[in-house]
Amino acid sequence: AYDSCLIFFPMLHGKQLITVEDLGDSGNLHPVQQAMVDTDGSQCGFCTPGFIMSLFALYKQPSSPTPDDIQDALTGNLCRCTGYRPITEAAKKICMNRTADHFTQDEPGIIQLLSSIDRKKTISVETLSQRYYIPFSLNKALKLKVKYPEALIVNGATDVALRVTKKKELLPVIIDLSHVPELKKIIRKKKSVAFGAGVCMEDIRTEAKKYFPALYSMLSVFGSMQIRNKATLGGNIGSASPIGDTPPVLMAYDAVVVLQSETGKREIKLRDFISGYRTTMIQQDEIITSVIVPKPQKNSIIKSYKVSKRKDLDISTVSGCFNLNLNEKNVSAVHLFFGGMAAMTKQAVRAEQFLTGQEWTRENVEGAMKLIDEEFTPISDARSGAEARKIMARNLLLKFWSETSKG
Repeated sequence: AYDSCLIFFPMLHGKQLITVEDLGDSGNLHPVQQAMVDTDGSQCGFCTPGFIMSLFALYKQPSSPTPDDIQDALTGNLCRCTGYRPITEAAKKICMNRTADHFTQDEPGIIQLLSSIDRKKTISVETLSQRYYIPFSLNKALKLKVKYPEALIVNGATDVALRVTKKKELLPVIIDLSHVPELKKIIRKKKSVAFGAGVCMEDIRTEAKKYFPALYSMLSVFGSMQIRNKATLGGNIGSASPIGDTPPVLMAYDAVVVLQSETGKREIKLRDFISGYRTTMIQQDEIITSVIVPKPQKNSIIKSYKVSKRKDLDISTVSGCFNLNLNEKNVSAVHLFFGGMAAMTKQAVRAEQFLTGQEWTRENVEGAMKLIDEEFTPISDARSGAEARKIMARNLLLKFWSETSKG
């Protein structure tokens, strides 16, 4: 189930579009719709179509969902009337009694139809004021980037689309990379995992659970299932937002960004790639193709934290990810990265220097907390005041100590 406000029309190419009106068959309610009726899961009706489509997506999954899976599937929808209990009951009911629906018998034909679509020729949608291109290979995408160096690159467009729907911007040239297969690969190696820039956040979350628990933890509170199925890693780091969820975590893992142009590839550490507010080191003819995340050393302790007004589906006020190595009781190496504390994701260098070589005690951590307070000059905005952000950042480090201290 996607968010329609984040979908540019050309993104529908090669996909089957199902709306809530399509679910019923010959005047009969779909099992998902019937379950909502039976459990009294709808009152005012404003939220109901969204819930129905999220439940339909859950209904079509092959495995039986756990209570956590159901809650995760519904996180992207909001109900102010009935609350979630009857809707959750509807979800349990349909998943315990799955039956074939009219989409089941149509699926073979739909799959055949979609597979027959020509994916060799670049799609070009042009008007007097806009151009929208969908290439089907990395090579064609790079050629387009040379031809249109000022073009806006999108893949999931969960950030960029808001510039149109909320700010009413006119985006003259867009290159949509969502159909480039080379960008959707996850390559596992002995010492690292390379995530393609076009891999969606939900797939990264699933992969990260084994190798990168701090990344898994952060992505578990990244948007909602609908957003994670659409948002991509390349977009999240390419936007260079100071409150982006993944940069602090990936920097703590010492991730490397792979950039490619028609003339070749180059690699740059993510901590150097983001150069300022919404700016990066990418050249006009380059595209982010992947992010290489080294597997942490066995003695590394890495934890991520996010402070926001809501647990789910909220922008972070302050976030942090910390990488600690201890030699018995002493700090042999420590890396502290914060989001929401400056114009870009920033490393607390002075606090790191203070802690290195010191014993991992509360007294020393409190000394480092004072340096964090001095090192950052956050702004006040609708989410929080500057002083409150400083308190949050200090306390995140203290929380990290409390979770890792053996004393």
